[in-house]
Amino acid sequence: MMKQNGILVHSTGGRSTLPPFFHHKYHPQHLHYSTKRSLRVVKAAMSNTAGQVIKCKAAVSWEAGKPLVIEEVEVAPPQANEVRIKILFTSLCHTDVYFWEAKGQKPAFPRIFGHEAAGVVESVGEGVTDLKPGDTVLPVFTGECKECRHCKSEESNMCDLLRINTDRTVMLSDGKSRFIAKGKPIYHFLGTSTFSEYTVAHVGSVAKIDPAAPLDKVCVLSCGISTGLGAAINVAKPKKGSSVAVFGLGAVGLAAAEGARISGASRIIGVDLNASRFEQAKKFGVTEFVNPKDHDKPVQEYMRPIWEGIEIVGQSLLCSFKYSMVIAEMTDGGVDRSIECTGSIAAMISAFECVHDGWGVAVLVGVPNRDDSFKTHPINLLNERTLKGTFFGNFKPRTDLPRLVEKYVNKDRSHGLLEGALQTIYLGVDDLTVGLMLQELDLQLEKFITHEVSFSDINKAFDYMLKGEGLRCIIRMGA
Repeated sequence: MMKQNGILVHSTGGRSTLPPFFHHKYHPQHLHYSTKRSLRVVKAAMSNTAGQVIKCKAAVSWEAGKPLVIEEVEVAPPQANEVRIKILFTSLCHTDVYFWEAKGQKPAFPRIFGHEAAGVVESVGEGVTDLKPGDTVLPVFTGECKECRHCKSEESNMCDLLRINTDRTVMLSDGKSRFIAKGKPIYHFLGTSTFSEYTVAHVGSVAKIDPAAPLDKVCVLSCGISTGLGAAINVAKPKKGSSVAVFGLGAVGLAAAEGARISGASRIIGVDLNASRFEQAKKFGVTEFVNPKDHDKPVQEYMRPIWEGIEIVGQSLLCSFKYSMVIAEMTDGGVDRSIECTGSIAAMISAFECVHDGWGVAVLVGVPNRDDSFKTHPINLLNERTLKGTFFGNFKPRTDLPRLVEKYVNKDRSHGLLEGALQTIYLGVDDLTVGLMLQELDLQLEKFITHEVSFSDINKAFDYMLKGEGLRCIIRMGA
């Protein structure tokens, strides 16, 4: 321990600050790090760091698209309403890659990315009463202050204070960064910055979870998997025996397919430009596959009865009409529900126009480019098709994520123990009782995890995603 500028600094001479317990060889039987024994070890290791600047390792992105660099960073103590977290496991999401590439968004570098993670609270700032050192948590890219009108509404998870802000690069309380590397402040990302052994987040963006949870698995619930699952169960709400089209068969799309399967959909049509994804998609309930590249019938053959005399502008619109009508032909007029998980405008329009008139519901999940615009003819709405959007699968992070984790932890135990625990998640699902949903909601997070790397090899995770290999890559911190 040493003093810098009058402030006590905890340093390990460049070595990992994780306690010895966390350096065990990676093996499934060693993954329940948040048992009572391990929490005692964590608390003991953290007892000397509260209130001090911590020096640890972080993967810093200095330039857009360039490999991340493992640097020693200083992480300041949490301020009012903040929490400092020891990150144990994190995973790479496409959103990290998108902003790392600085495509279509305001670039901000140097930056510490990462927003899907699990860890343990190291210390808390003034005013924090819901969390304490040693609590097992998931930092989340959005938040739940529990005080604003959105948080108090049963119909919204769009917190006024803590909803996602991709342009925010500093903490809310004082407009400053909590990271310093090479004497320079390092920007935050989505209020989480989990590609660091320690990070600081607003208390409203931290969900306390069951200490029995395997953190190397549940960390993926911080973003993509919950987003897709919730888009199906909470928003699309397909009825038993219904048909669902899922656009994009990445991790989020497959989570949506899993949600459709859980809900009892009998036909789940996966739409993707990569035909090699279909075999994997079968494991998540997808029953049929459509590759837009395989369909080239002229748009006019399908659309002339509806669109005669209407000027159609844009090749993406033409493509969307073509794909939507292919699905309409397959399903006698359209699917009952569709869920779009790509961010492509053409896919969004296709997802809307492929649902059946009278009762079809389309849910948009993917995030488009900033300058994109959605174009469709009003007749599609007048014919009683419904278009919905969703954010984080309509889950309230601090309220609903602990219940979702609890369900995963207890999946092999008596489902009767969970009656009532998840009722808010499934409220309003037609023709399905909560009891049936509890029986069928067998969260198999393992299916989404296709790669694992050490923190020092974090750039391999980026390589996997850029090559389209796998779904989620778990990054083991301190290794």
